[in-house]
Amino acid sequence: MKAAVLHGKEDVRIEKMAVRRLQAGEVRVHIEAALTCGTDLKVFKRGYHARMIVPPAAFGHELAGVISEVHPSVVGWKIGERVVVANSAPCGDCFHCRSGQENLCDDLLFLNGAYAESIVVPARLVQKNLLRLKRKTEFRDAALAEPLACVVQGVEDTRLQAGQHVLVIGTGPIGLMFVALAKHLGCDVTVAGRRETRLRVARRLGAARVIDIGDGGNLAARIREATRTRFDAVIEAVGKPETWKAAVQLVRKGGTVNFFGGCPSGTSITLDTTLIHYSNLKLLASFHHTPRTIRRALEYIEAGVIRATDFVGREWPLEQLPELFQAMAAGNQAVKTLIRVRA
Repeated sequence: MKAAVLHGKEDVRIEKMAVRRLQAGEVRVHIEAALTCGTDLKVFKRGYHARMIVPPAAFGHELAGVISEVHPSVVGWKIGERVVVANSAPCGDCFHCRSGQENLCDDLLFLNGAYAESIVVPARLVQKNLLRLKRKTEFRDAALAEPLACVVQGVEDTRLQAGQHVLVIGTGPIGLMFVALAKHLGCDVTVAGRRETRLRVARRLGAARVIDIGDGGNLAARIREATRTRFDAVIEAVGKPETWKAAVQLVRKGGTVNFFGGCPSGTSITLDTTLIHYSNLKLLASFHHTPRTIRRALEYIEAGVIRATDFVGREWPLEQLPELFQAMAAGNQAVKTLIRVRA
């Protein structure tokens, strides 16, 4: 079969891979929709991800499709079922899993290989994070479940609720999903970001105010001047030290900041301890997802709260995936791209 293989820094190649035999507990999924992701772009630029993927390895992790083969040991699944699978599954046995923090599992098992004609789903993922789709659910919608599950985790950690004034900094796929869910929950949402195409999507998803931050300079002052508001909650969905600092300056007394965007390894920032202490701020960070938030994400998708039409801006053939990622590295304009894994 054809598949994209990551070989190192900015080195992705389309290769023919052998279709291996299934082992106990595994199923094979014929991929119908694979989506690009900001994490994949970071991995492409860096050439690896210490926990998720070490080259050479099959690439991509947002997918949905149809079960095409089932190992005889598997119970409860059959060929022809329409499914979505997450990109990881927790062990269920470590301290964090037993504490209800499966996203922090000491032995998360990751799955890569979405940019391919098919993928083998390991037994643990079959047991914990392989989900059936309703008959009318589009594959491209379902493929959004993994990133949306991370956003669900962030929304719940931040405890967003109706009537709150929420600021989302960042208009990538994650920031826009935060906009959609916060609006769905009844929040008054302000978005700060760049690129008019993405700002238009934010408006369409229900943002009451949209701020073009331009080059990002004087971010806190620029947002404060445009809104005259101190926010109940601020979601940082960019992953840069300057936006982490700005987020703390923009939340109200007693408010909550979620540092959702991961900064580069080794990054550090300095925060005003007086502001944090005397304003009684809640500072937190959300990471990854759990089996429960994967299921909640699919519920949102199948209810029509999140739709691919708002996030997937174009289609691209698998054969030209290396060129696509080079273009994304030079300045990604589309929110997400659907990869056509077959001609």
